[in-house]
Amino acid sequence: MPIERAERDGVLSRDLRLDGRRRGAIRVTLILAPDVGLLAWAHYAPIIADGFRKTYRRLLRWNDELPFVKFALSEDERIMLTAEVPAAVLDVDAVGRTLARLVAVCDLLHQESVSFLGDWAKLVPSATTALLERYATEVAELEAPADALEIEVASGLPVASPEAVRRDTR
Repeated sequence: MPIERAERDGVLSRDLRLDGRRRGAIRVTLILAPDVGLLAWAHYAPIIADGFRKTYRRLLRWNDELPFVKFALSEDERIMLTAEVPAAVLDVDAVGRTLARLVAVCDLLHQESVSFLGDWAKLVPSATTALLERYATEVAELEAPADALEIEVASGLPVASPEAVRRDTR
């Protein structure tokens, strides 16, 4: 779902809110510099506290293990999940694959990330998974087994609708 769009000096940006199978209301920012390419980043987690060395180690491990995406910290210490698409291969399907990959990684790491996601872990995805279904073969290596969702729900992880959780992603 589109949220905002902007253009400055020929560079376009668009903010989207996407749902995965496990994680809901994932905010993604796309920045397109036509001569350079596309940068996509998902607001993966809220600002983290100073004492989260384990979290930093986990992010570095995930950077090594996961193809085509990288974790980073924003200037205000938010955890960002990023992906880039060079201009030479940029088309509608490249953008779709990139968005599906970001959402699939958010789903894959959801249970492992609950400790630092805070209220974001409680956001319930909508029933719409068309993006993941459209690019299922391209993100298959990132999909958790179907029974993992059943285990997650059975674990008693509290959930809330996106409207019930205040999400300040700016």
